[in-house]
Amino acid sequence: MARTASLSGFPEWLPEERLVELHVLDTLRKVFELHGFASIETRAVETVAQLLRKGEIDKEVYGLSRLQDDDADTSEAGKAGKADPHALALHFDLTVPFARYVVENAGYLAFPFRRYQIQKVWRGERPQEGRAREFTQADIDVVGDGELPFRYDVEIALVIAEALSALPIPDFRLRINNRKLAEGFYRGIGLDDTAGVLRSIDKLEKIGAAKVADLLKTELGATDDQAQAALNLAGIRTEDTSFVAQVRALGVTNDLLEEGLNELEQVIEAAVQRAPGKVVADLSIARGLDYYTGTVVETVLVGHEQLGSICSGGRYDALASKGNRKFPGVGLSIGVTRLVSRILSQDLAKASRSVPTAVLVALTTDESWGAAQDVASQLRSRGIATEVAAKAEKFGKQIKFADRRGIPFVWFTDDDGKHQVKDIRSGEQADADPATWTPPSEDLNVQVTTVQVPAAAAQPA
Repeated sequence: MARTASLSGFPEWLPEERLVELHVLDTLRKVFELHGFASIETRAVETVAQLLRKGEIDKEVYGLSRLQDDDADTSEAGKAGKADPHALALHFDLTVPFARYVVENAGYLAFPFRRYQIQKVWRGERPQEGRAREFTQADIDVVGDGELPFRYDVEIALVIAEALSALPIPDFRLRINNRKLAEGFYRGIGLDDTAGVLRSIDKLEKIGAAKVADLLKTELGATDDQAQAALNLAGIRTEDTSFVAQVRALGVTNDLLEEGLNELEQVIEAAVQRAPGKVVADLSIARGLDYYTGTVVETVLVGHEQLGSICSGGRYDALASKGNRKFPGVGLSIGVTRLVSRILSQDLAKASRSVPTAVLVALTTDESWGAAQDVASQLRSRGIATEVAAKAEKFGKQIKFADRRGIPFVWFTDDDGKHQVKDIRSGEQADADPATWTPPSEDLNVQVTTVQVPAAAAQPA
């Protein structure tokens, strides 16, 4: 982050930093809505049972309790920290709450349902750059009723590539795999605990191939040959569909493997045509959560790989269900706070000013405040953000106040009602009419511009 927050893991931005974050959020909203995704918001809390029913993440969940609760759990189990499944906790992502939302509102939604959601989430992680305890995510998902054509897996990847390309960030790569491919391969070599193998492979970048091989052998009973085969698969990475031939060259046959190969080939083939250079087939990507069933995605910034994935997700065929009715989906989540923290700490983008205000209307006397408000109203009616000075100090002080606030223009009205506006950056001053004057287009609204950072400077500290 650009600054150290007073409470670790709960970032707060200065006004000019917040403007950069708002630019990121507005850009994402625009792209998502251009592709027909509807905005929703879910509650911040879920039951513990709902949050923990998929994946092993209980240590990351923040539980809720009242400071004065007559029904507080004073049992030994409560003291030991065992979670009451009916207790409430803050959501740790937006996918699990969305699954509940779909089930509860299925009668009111038109399927396939395309949704985007931008909200705060909370996880009890060790704070560091790129990992906060409170942070903003931006999700898009498509959910079907009973079935969901695989083509949506392809579309989701292309939408995210377009959205990220519109942000003031360095180049990026969507690293895509398919869990059917991986699970089919593991079964084909005789490793039936595919979830366990995936969890081990998911640690490859953190602990290295040798330690992953040890995990596969000691915890899952893999032979040397099986462990090496799993690592050989994870080592395949291509920017085109040549990964298919590389996988088949490993000599493993399995129906699920073939299904996954076919699906991943479709995603990569479409990406090569529509988002060239942005997507790679990376067969080491596993994703830790258990609810993914097909396509899985992680995204890194080129030159900033140590930051971790800035966008991840995938296909889930059984996360949401209601009786015999299932709602398969596919979605991706952008870590907005992770992105913004890197943008700010590396000066990758800057706001053109620290406040939305474009014009400060100066006061000649305290009695002119009402007339100044009339001028401000005229300017605001045409979309020009305007403030009125609080008191009639010397013009030099009012100009310094505007400069300190980052306001580019100061408006003056003399006793005869003549108006002038001064660009305090250049010193130029000219006659102006509040009914017609407009600042240059680049000054009308705050602009967020990308700063060209040399590759060496882009490396994380």
